[in-house]
Amino acid sequence: MSEGKYSLFIRRALVVLFALAPLHALAQDDVDIDLKLTLPGGISGYAPATGDRPLALGNMKQVTLSAQLTADLPELARGVIWRVFRPEPGDDGKLPLVADEQGGTRIISLEPGSYLVHAAFGRAGATKRITVGNDEQRENFILEAGGLKLDAVLANGMPIPPSKLKFSIYEAAEGSDGDRALIVPNVSPNSIVRLNAGVYHVVSTYGVVNAVIRSDIRVEAGKLTEATVEHKAAQLTLKLVRASGGEAIADTSWSVLTESGDVVRESVGPFASMVLAEGNYTIVAKNRDRIYQKDFEVQAGQNRDVEVITSEDGADIRSDGSERAAVE
Repeated sequence: MSEGKYSLFIRRALVVLFALAPLHALAQDDVDIDLKLTLPGGISGYAPATGDRPLALGNMKQVTLSAQLTADLPELARGVIWRVFRPEPGDDGKLPLVADEQGGTRIISLEPGSYLVHAAFGRAGATKRITVGNDEQRENFILEAGGLKLDAVLANGMPIPPSKLKFSIYEAAEGSDGDRALIVPNVSPNSIVRLNAGVYHVVSTYGVVNAVIRSDIRVEAGKLTEATVEHKAAQLTLKLVRASGGEAIADTSWSVLTESGDVVRESVGPFASMVLAEGNYTIVAKNRDRIYQKDFEVQAGQNRDVEVITSEDGADIRSDGSERAAVE
């Protein structure tokens, strides 16, 4: 793992699944699919089908399209998106789309000639150039794809509420600018993402502040890789009170700083709830014209309330003339 202060453990269970699993077991309802085609010649997109060419008349020839995760697995029965393009870009610089099908093995009718066929299975996909002749033919695609299932727990093994946990999947290699290309954002825990086989950089985020774990995970073709990461963090609720256990004071402005003085969170209200990575922090609470300050430590897995207690007779004068109240 690239960040020494966090720990990571990865459970990997590799099982043959896709061809035999029901569709609902491979659902990606929580993943926003934005298919990116890898096409030759620098073509950046494709034109929609115009519908001006009937696909089942004249000298149309039948082409059977099928796909497998690996060469030794059965054909995929469902979940494949097929797109057929003419290889020459149109006036708009895009490839004309001539056929679009969904399912498993499909039979389409095409005029003799050259085409680019793209098979997409989730985020996995393959593109092949085919030539349609005078006879019926079959084209099979070996996707070399697998699945990735992600989850996270706290340091004590306790589960993390799914609503507070998100994953993002990036390419493993950094670009010339030092950044990695984002492949899938906002992946919910325990959802299956279909990917081409290879290594991916996964970022797990607990909450919205600084509880972040990064790791590189390998996806193997025809198998499901399950990975669970361990977050060393805790859920905290900050309150400004006049006495221990008292009511939170409204209209309070909150700032949370690291030991080095960097602000990691700011909010306004009687309570400030957040998830923080383990470590030492300083709370700065401002109410009306007074500023209250308290140092505290976040311990992994120990969710708790943190009270900042005011003191009417404990105020002292700073060098800049502002008041700072003592805290307990």
